[in-house]
Amino acid sequence: MVIMKKTISIITAAVLAMIMMAACTDDNVSDLRLDGDCMVTAFVADEYEGAIDVATKTVRVRVPETYNTESMTITKLGLSAGAESNIRQGDVLNLSYPQVIHVVNGDVYQNWTVTVKRDEAKILSFKLNDTYTGVINEESKTITVSVPNTLDLKTLVPTITYSEDATISPLSGVPTDFTQPVEYTVTNNSAKSVYTVTVTPIGKPAALYVGLASSMDQLNIEEQTACRWMLSNIPNSLYASFADIKAGNIDLSECKVIWWHFHKDGGVDGKAAFENAAPEAVDAAVKLKDYYNNGGSFLFTRYATNMPAEIGAVANDACPNNCWGQNEYEAETAGNPWSFFITGHTNHALYQNLEMGTNPEEIFTCDAGYRITNSTAQWHIGSDWGGYPTTESWRQQTGGIDLGYGGDGAIVAWEFPANGTRGGILCIGSGCYDWYSVDDVTEFYHTNVAKMTLNAFNYLMNK
Repeated sequence: MVIMKKTISIITAAVLAMIMMAACTDDNVSDLRLDGDCMVTAFVADEYEGAIDVATKTVRVRVPETYNTESMTITKLGLSAGAESNIRQGDVLNLSYPQVIHVVNGDVYQNWTVTVKRDEAKILSFKLNDTYTGVINEESKTITVSVPNTLDLKTLVPTITYSEDATISPLSGVPTDFTQPVEYTVTNNSAKSVYTVTVTPIGKPAALYVGLASSMDQLNIEEQTACRWMLSNIPNSLYASFADIKAGNIDLSECKVIWWHFHKDGGVDGKAAFENAAPEAVDAAVKLKDYYNNGGSFLFTRYATNMPAEIGAVANDACPNNCWGQNEYEAETAGNPWSFFITGHTNHALYQNLEMGTNPEEIFTCDAGYRITNSTAQWHIGSDWGGYPTTESWRQQTGGIDLGYGGDGAIVAWEFPANGTRGGILCIGSGCYDWYSVDDVTEFYHTNVAKMTLNAFNYLMNK
């Protein structure tokens, strides 16, 4: 048996060797053509020449800022000798999105990606002394920055980000005199923009937006959008961190309203979760309680509605008992406008001059197509769970006044009225109250978010 196996193995090896030798003879050359190049050597769309990057196999065409890229004619296309492609000279392409050129030469191919880059000339962010963030109005090409009046306006240092490939004058990072408005010119090939920067020194702010971050530009996009609105619409307002409040860095003697809009992806459910998520706010609670007891008012929105319990404003020291939320960049798309109900409170100052539907007791706050996280902090009402079998029992236990309701009767907007020396507190915890959508959408009902917030400031400032 062993001898037979050896014999078979020797014969098999010999046969294989003969086959391999035959395969290497001149009579068995492969028909594959693998020596052709698949290069794009020239590309012009309309009159705009593309920049070819061999390493990344890309072609980038630069066009003016407002150029129509939906139907561009390929006026020149150069390829390696012998090569062909799916796109030919004379073709009309929609270059508003990337197009792929599939180049074939014999049995070899390569894909090249063509993109269009507009000549954009924009200031994307503006910050002074790495702390004070400017509010950019792209339509008017203006930037406003509020700073404490203790700063020397003649030596402020701007940090500016602007469009890719652009240049800016004066330069970022150079100490600049901002005692008068300063013009910044951004240039990018065919595009040019001039922004006017105005710095306003504020000694004693009338309103504050507070946050966990040390500066406004470090806030998440939901909070930052809300803060930018306030700085643009509430006179004599500043951003301050809770650390600033705790350290006494901000003079609150003339501050009428402090606003905190607190967003956290995934939600904040319960008092312990809130305290773990916002320790800086809890650390500043003593200073905020003093401010409140001396007549200062608050607007707390989203998960910041947990804060009244930290400053002694809630009779039973409780927080909203039903909270949740989604991640900003995984937010759901609203199929229809979202709303909450204001039954019995249509005359409240919070709800005046809004865009209304057919039901005067229903407030819409976003439009179809809006990407919303449905971040909610509400009070569940019912005998099934939560400790508040009726709305009246909630009032008695918390000392609050209900102002808005979800579809199931949950309290989604409420206030703790000014009382004695104490200021007033407005709370909006409805998931419908949302400042930022990942996708752009034409606004109609969403303008109610800003209008309600302005109503809230006017209401609290006159308390």
